[in-house]
Amino acid sequence: MMVPMSRTASPTLTAHQDLLDGLDPEQRIAVTAPRGPLCVLAGAGTGKTRTVTRRIAHLISSGHVSAGQVLAVTFTNRAAGEMRTRLRELSASGVADPSAGLVQARTFHAASMRQLRYFWPNVVGDTPWKLLDRKFPIVRQAAHQARAATDPDSLRDLAAEIEWSKASLIAADDYAAVVGEIGRDTPAPPDIFAAVYRNYEQIKVAENTMLLDFDDLLIFTAAALEDNDSVAEEFRDRYRCFLVDEYQDVTPLQQRVLDAWLGDRDDLTVVGDANQTIYSFTGASPKNLLNFSRTYPDATMVRLVRDYRSTPQVVALANEVIGAATGRIAGMKLELIGQRPDGPEPEFVEFDDEQAEAKSIAHRITALIRSGVSASEIAILFRINAQSEVYEQALSEAGIPFQVRGGEGFFRRTEIVQALAALRAAGDRDDLPADATVDRLVKAVLAPLGLTQTAPAGQQARERWESLRALESLANDLAALEPEPTLANVVRELHTRAQSRQPPVMDGVTLASLHAAKGLEWDAVFLAGLTEGTLPISHSLGDRDGTGSIEPIEEERRLFYVGVTRAREYLTLSWALSRNAGGRKTRKPSRFVTPLLPQNTTATTPRKKKRIPANLTAGGQELFDKLKEWRLETSRELAVPAFVVFTDATLTAIAAKAPKTDAELVAVPGIGAAKLERFGSDILNVVASHLAARR
Repeated sequence: MMVPMSRTASPTLTAHQDLLDGLDPEQRIAVTAPRGPLCVLAGAGTGKTRTVTRRIAHLISSGHVSAGQVLAVTFTNRAAGEMRTRLRELSASGVADPSAGLVQARTFHAASMRQLRYFWPNVVGDTPWKLLDRKFPIVRQAAHQARAATDPDSLRDLAAEIEWSKASLIAADDYAAVVGEIGRDTPAPPDIFAAVYRNYEQIKVAENTMLLDFDDLLIFTAAALEDNDSVAEEFRDRYRCFLVDEYQDVTPLQQRVLDAWLGDRDDLTVVGDANQTIYSFTGASPKNLLNFSRTYPDATMVRLVRDYRSTPQVVALANEVIGAATGRIAGMKLELIGQRPDGPEPEFVEFDDEQAEAKSIAHRITALIRSGVSASEIAILFRINAQSEVYEQALSEAGIPFQVRGGEGFFRRTEIVQALAALRAAGDRDDLPADATVDRLVKAVLAPLGLTQTAPAGQQARERWESLRALESLANDLAALEPEPTLANVVRELHTRAQSRQPPVMDGVTLASLHAAKGLEWDAVFLAGLTEGTLPISHSLGDRDGTGSIEPIEEERRLFYVGVTRAREYLTLSWALSRNAGGRKTRKPSRFVTPLLPQNTTATTPRKKKRIPANLTAGGQELFDKLKEWRLETSRELAVPAFVVFTDATLTAIAAKAPKTDAELVAVPGIGAAKLERFGSDILNVVASHLAARR
């Protein structure tokens, strides 16, 4: 029997309606989907956090689940914090149950640690455990016992390989067979590494206190639920609804934990985008996202493709990048639809050398800052950290503040500090061969530190090698500029450059690798150093397993796609034909860039010529032309690109409306308070002059 709802009950309806306000049709479907398995395929910039937090609030306010029964997990503390903040805002606004703040939004590791501390006495007993936050000493001991290399880079690579093995659910006894089958590059011979791995696990449990690393938190949590019915029953009575963000990045170990949490239930929401799978080196795989509808045949599938972050021009380029991907499941392809007003076309710029590229980018950034773009809303992104040095130098010379995200500045890196100390010591010696050139001396000094003829195996060793190679190149460039090219003079100049680099600041241009940029966004993005062998990175080009696998190349393409989708409005893609000024121009633009280039492009040609909408009247077209003339003069006076003043789309809208007052002008898309204050009177004068001439 249906009972009419009284006026006192109406706030619940209002709350439900408020949760749907401002959502697009696909977001509404995701928010209101019935309790049960839900897969949200969310493209870049499509409002996924807004959607999933409102789904949680909707489930709570509808009475499907209480706040304390919801566990949401993601991959970074920043993302978990943002989710908690959004849920608190929904609670404070009255559109969700006031207890929504009790929703647990954590990383996989934080959630597992919390659960393990609670269940440990029931599972293990009185034996205490301690979190191993520094594993290097134990890895060193394990490597020494196995007679493996124990230098810092080797230890880092061994530690990373242990993490990959555990995340991939590969035991030490199975390691050699598995990596042999998949053709994986290993930091040591497989049997040697397996011994290191085995020793590492044994050392951790040899004392009275068990030492657990971060992967063990997940392993022990899963085991506690899998092997103890009472523990599983208590946990599943507490948590009934689960949400996993960035589901394309789950590892087999994380999936095992999730399966243990769920048991035989299916109250699960996952959110992900296979186009942004870029962490396979950690063991992450999009397999579970791609197979979600097979695992849960009754699952609701929702695709979010309306991009609210980037201009249609950036979105179109992103679609073109990922549209060329191969081996993708058709049902998982997402083609984004830009929702923002038009902006400038992405620019493709070619340079003779890296120094010219860096200086040009610094000049363009100066123009953007002068036009009103905050330095903190600008980023230079590159494939590997070793590329940052030339941009740090160019920004320093231009007086532009910057910060290096996800790593240290070039001259602060451990290997560079060590290398500079070694070069300084060599430069102070008085017994150097008289006929030894600077380049030979630099190579001789850096060789023992890791500067080999070819790139070594192992991620850490390779990154160190790239940094040392960049330092070698810089030292040789400086030597070429010296009237008396001695090692001591070059070292002195290197020291001056190191000292001139400013410490990281928050309100500055961001320098970051493409991996470190994941999850972030800026008004203006410069994708730099886009050459073949850098993107895709050279070690992704080999066919190590003999199967002809294209996956390493495709992951590099996805990394490029992530870079493109970081830009809200301004996007510049650039590359240099040689490393050094005057060098041989043997480099080629990335294979991902070449198909995107317009025909007969030059170093400063925008990707496409702007098309002016045909809906302008003859008078509107005439006004548009006058506005373009004004814009050109203004941009020259301000020493900025024309699109920084106003885009063609904004000028078209002005020409169509011919505003006569500030109020009419500010109603035009693309005219904000700052633009109105700076250019409003000039625009209105152009319009008034045009209208007077037509009377």
